[in-house]
Amino acid sequence: MTDTVILWFRQDFRLNDLPALQAASRDKRRVLPLYILDQDTPGEWVMGGASRWWLHHSLAALAADIKDDGGTLILRRGKSQEVLEEICKSVEATAVYCSRRYEPWASEEEETLHEALSKSDIEFKRYGGTLLHEPGKVMTQSGGPYKVFTPFWRACLELEKSEPLSVPDVSWSDFNKSDDVAAWERLPTSPNWAESWRSYWTPGEDGAQQRLHEFLDESVSRYADERDFPAEDVTSRLSPHLHHGELSPRQVWAMCEQKKLETPASEKAIRKFQAEIGWREFSYHLLHFFPEIPEKAFKENFASFPWQPDRQRLERWQKGQTGYPIVDAGMRELWATGTMHNRIRMVVASFLCKHLLQHWRSGEDWFWDTLVDADMASNGCSWQWVAGSGADAAPYFRIFNPITQGEKFDKKGDYVRQWVPEIAKLPNKYLHKPWEASDEVLDEAKIKLGTDYPEPIVDHKEARQAALDAYEEIKGSSTPSS
Repeated sequence: MTDTVILWFRQDFRLNDLPALQAASRDKRRVLPLYILDQDTPGEWVMGGASRWWLHHSLAALAADIKDDGGTLILRRGKSQEVLEEICKSVEATAVYCSRRYEPWASEEEETLHEALSKSDIEFKRYGGTLLHEPGKVMTQSGGPYKVFTPFWRACLELEKSEPLSVPDVSWSDFNKSDDVAAWERLPTSPNWAESWRSYWTPGEDGAQQRLHEFLDESVSRYADERDFPAEDVTSRLSPHLHHGELSPRQVWAMCEQKKLETPASEKAIRKFQAEIGWREFSYHLLHFFPEIPEKAFKENFASFPWQPDRQRLERWQKGQTGYPIVDAGMRELWATGTMHNRIRMVVASFLCKHLLQHWRSGEDWFWDTLVDADMASNGCSWQWVAGSGADAAPYFRIFNPITQGEKFDKKGDYVRQWVPEIAKLPNKYLHKPWEASDEVLDEAKIKLGTDYPEPIVDHKEARQAALDAYEEIKGSSTPSS
């Protein structure tokens, strides 16, 4: 009798470089590929709307890839333990293999599954593949976790990177009692706010590979010098593919190293990009050792920060109606595409926390629902970095000026004009500060502030000082920068 192994897909929707698949297919065992839609996620960490859209299309792509290889992806909705026990019994499976996850509840879930399945003599094994290095492998000389990025990444660079795995020869199980992904209703309908997203994204392993090749062939040489300019298409846009496991960081790393050999002149830019992979690694490292980081301030003094919750301010920020064009452009790009340029993410996050004094958790929650790359580790750590409360965070008194940020990184105004078309006719001199334009200039651009485009929600100088005063309450003293 041939053993059957259940390959439990979780957030690893690919066939290449998947260690769990390699292990499951050894010794010609039959492999049953399974995805479980388990909605018992703790609290507010239920999958957001943008992630649900991506999941639908990514599962469809994975199912097609497995079908092309001779198998059938089984889809089930329910509690993971109950579904796994049911299917193991149905197909007389001897093992369940999966990729490791790193959310705070994941280890407990995996331990519970191990204990439950072992009672039926079913082996439960988890494998890496989501990171270059598993948490715990990169530690300080004293054996503790790193809390600062630069030495962490330096230590990572000294470790050997293993080569990606190819798709093995798999004997797929013929079990085919599956749900229909369309019946799960993961896609928005009333309204269909993601109607245009297929023009921006191609979920699935093929789409991930295509995007990686396009980035390395067409854009990476400009990455180091132009990555901060949102109107320029030089960023990788790989984060949703990495988050959903359609691409492994090991694959990205290997292709980057190959590109450096083929085009030595691109080495500086590629190393800059690889450091962004490093920040992703660092975020997961922090999440593993400090599992409360998505919900609680890493720096304890920020627990008493005098935030000023204001629903109206939060909603104006969410809708891109703050009166600060670079902020509004970013928030509208997010709603229209499910993503936002990284430089602008920092600007809008700083604006929410330090101009509007809204808790970073409010921004984290909004990004969780609206980003196609909504990732617990990166999202939580990045918001805390901007807020000043995180590990290796920017100093709290580093307050992004939304006017100068726009003038510096969107000098010609192409980005703002794309996403805030109602002020597109303003001359560049006033595009990032329309309230300074004269009535004559506004009339010529056919803009009435307060009607066609909002007045600024706060005054920059006053808001900056209010933020610094709030910081004084928890710090006692600080040395603000200009």
